[in-house]
Amino acid sequence: MPETLLCPRNLAFELYEVLDAEGLIQRERFADHSRETFDAALDTARSIAENLFAPHNRKADENEPVYKDGEAILIPEVKPAVDAFLEAGFHNASRSFDEGGMQLPNLLSRACFAHFQAANIGTSSYPMLSMGAAHLIEVFGSDEQKQRFLKPMIEGRFFGTMALTEPHAGSSLSDLRTRAEPAGDGSYRLKGNKIFISGGDHGLSENIVHMVLAKLPDAPPGVKGISLFIVPKYLVNDDGSLGPRNDVVLAGLFHKMGWRGTTSTALNFGDRGECVGYLVGEPHKGLSYMFQMMNDARIGVGMGAIMLGYAGYLYSLDYARERPQGRLPDGKDPSSAQVPIIQHTDVRRMLLTQKAYVEGAFDLGLYAARLVDEEQTAATEDARRTAHELLDLLTPIVKSWPSEFCLKANELAIQILGGHGYTREYPVEQYYRDNRLNPIHEGTHGIQSLDLLGRKLMQNGGAGLRQLLGLIQDTCGRASAFDSLNALRQPLEQLLARLTEVTQALLGDLMAGKVNLALANSALYLKVFGHAVIGWRWLEQAIRAEQGLAKGNAADVDFYRGKLQAARYFLTWEVPGCHHELELLARRDDTCLEMRDSWF
Repeated sequence: MPETLLCPRNLAFELYEVLDAEGLIQRERFADHSRETFDAALDTARSIAENLFAPHNRKADENEPVYKDGEAILIPEVKPAVDAFLEAGFHNASRSFDEGGMQLPNLLSRACFAHFQAANIGTSSYPMLSMGAAHLIEVFGSDEQKQRFLKPMIEGRFFGTMALTEPHAGSSLSDLRTRAEPAGDGSYRLKGNKIFISGGDHGLSENIVHMVLAKLPDAPPGVKGISLFIVPKYLVNDDGSLGPRNDVVLAGLFHKMGWRGTTSTALNFGDRGECVGYLVGEPHKGLSYMFQMMNDARIGVGMGAIMLGYAGYLYSLDYARERPQGRLPDGKDPSSAQVPIIQHTDVRRMLLTQKAYVEGAFDLGLYAARLVDEEQTAATEDARRTAHELLDLLTPIVKSWPSEFCLKANELAIQILGGHGYTREYPVEQYYRDNRLNPIHEGTHGIQSLDLLGRKLMQNGGAGLRQLLGLIQDTCGRASAFDSLNALRQPLEQLLARLTEVTQALLGDLMAGKVNLALANSALYLKVFGHAVIGWRWLEQAIRAEQGLAKGNAADVDFYRGKLQAARYFLTWEVPGCHHELELLARRDDTCLEMRDSWF
């Protein structure tokens, strides 16, 4: 079976040569760990992913959940896989030992979970959503809520979801209509409808804890009037036992292009007027609370996009090495043996493009995970704050860039397989269909671009942006020590200089009140900013590859040469192309802004 989970050598390169996972062992929280315990956790994740998640990936796609007697029914293979995931402790991988967790760094937790996302994105979504909901209650819930709901979620008995989207509003949360009325006993009664709720119903756990956005009777208009509520599928008694079914009804299932193994549900709250919910934190602050789970989910979505792209790349690479077809352009003898298609330059171009996209994005996703460790366990408050500021700035990129370009990698994988790639007998078409969801959920490219340009760049007085620019400049400075990297470094420096100039001009327009014009082409800005970030991460990888070559280990020469060639491709083929978008941004091109409905 072709390798489609992760390249073990590349994972080791990222963890131990680029991101210094072993350096985290010096911190008190991770002092009981070693490289050996890290690798043992990774090996266990790979084993469970290969043996229990991957085998039913196709079956779950061909037999999507069905609605029966008010419940969502999954194929039977899902629960044993999820149970093994829970039993191995991966849902609590980052939690403390005294909470029953593995106390792994977030970097290692993300790396472990990446195996499950590559093996079966649908099944892996259930624990991912639950971990996010549990963290939300942990940070903002009351002691009683933690005892009643968080404890069984940590134990893996309860799962969780996030319920935001409504039929009439889509991503416009300020227009949500779900209402919550005080019941007089400290609880609330909710009434409303939510759609596209992933994991909104299933039989994998004893209970499902919905994190629901709703408005109180005295709520101010817009997003400042949104509150957050815990709404369980089953009520929970004071002793922790399950009570009666809450007034939460599965109204139906959506039938998706891909990602079919995860239920996508329509839920009705309060059809009988008896939907019990519990306010989390303070009234009218629900959206700020939910953003924690949304940001966690956005990084998770980005990693999911990366792993689907990675799986397609590795499969098409194996196929290209094994599939004989045609002869090289200078091969004139028709009786000569056909060559593997990897020998054709255009196939190598498509493979190199995939490698540049997925390995660049993989580095960024793990870099974001490393920032979480800095945010939580760095030695000083200043270091923790700066890590938070940088992660906040990068989150739109971590979500959106892989969702766009790792999807392009999947498209290239189909192309490499030719006609076979377009058939369901091969997995690359499913990887593409599954990955097509990622540019949509947890905020489209348009939403992420408005968040980046309209909010994140100026947040905290621009501290995150200044930090990022400094880091890229530092990488370029270190790269200048290698003559071989000059041709790679210079395009990034040129892009950074022009991007900085255009950014300052756009921010100036925003401060002057020219909001619509400044944000009209924010999607172009998101793409260019993302390319600058990925270019930076590739230059970092190139430095480590040069350092690795200098050690003279013959077994690693091909690996490091491949890294340098992928860095060369991205920095000399992809990065220079961004100047066209920057020119459109610089002159405030209004082609799209001035288009009218009646002209279509």
